[in-house]
Amino acid sequence: MNILQDGINLYKQKAYSGALAFFLSLPANSGADKIEIAYFLGLCYAKLERYDDALLYLEQVVTSGAQLERVLQCRFLLAVIYAISGRKRLADFELNKLLETGYMTASVYAAIAYIAWEQSDTEKCMKYYESSLEEDPDNLTSLNGLGYVLASNNKDLTRALSLCKSAVKRAPDSAACLDSLGYVYYKLGLYDDAKKYIEQAEQLDGQNVVIAEHMQLVQKAGR
Repeated sequence: MNILQDGINLYKQKAYSGALAFFLSLPANSGADKIEIAYFLGLCYAKLERYDDALLYLEQVVTSGAQLERVLQCRFLLAVIYAISGRKRLADFELNKLLETGYMTASVYAAIAYIAWEQSDTEKCMKYYESSLEEDPDNLTSLNGLGYVLASNNKDLTRALSLCKSAVKRAPDSAACLDSLGYVYYKLGLYDDAKKYIEQAEQLDGQNVVIAEHMQLVQKAGR
């Protein structure tokens, strides 16, 4: 039996704190592969949103020459963590490395689109959201993301509405998706519908600055 199996089972059961404790408690002479341990430690820390700790272990896997699929997975996680933590250039670097390897999943395209949006490169953003949806027409991030970007740029609002409706249908409890749909309705001048969805988004994420800004726009427009 794999000495790591108990920890792996905990991870698969989404008991991330327990899995983390298991992997951290393994003695140095356990005989377990160090890169394998680093891989699971990186995953656990990422799930627990302890991103600085996750980076330490994920980078070990990426630079180790480990199994290609794991290296690619860890590189993608690095990109996501860098993006979340505001290190957009590092995220861009990791995503470009993934593209060089031919690892072009819908999630990678969506991540590149998000980084491009953060860097105010709208054309690149829309291009990669489109590529993501070509790979996976049901990709939630890209449905919501492209719909929001189109609305923000007053482009093809009919399609923006369709995309955001599809996103909300798939994730009815997502504050981001509800807010995007409300924002599209605002752009269409349908302020009652806009307020309805943005209020729902506020109830789910009352501290979100963007959602608050959208509500102010709707309230001002509806006077």
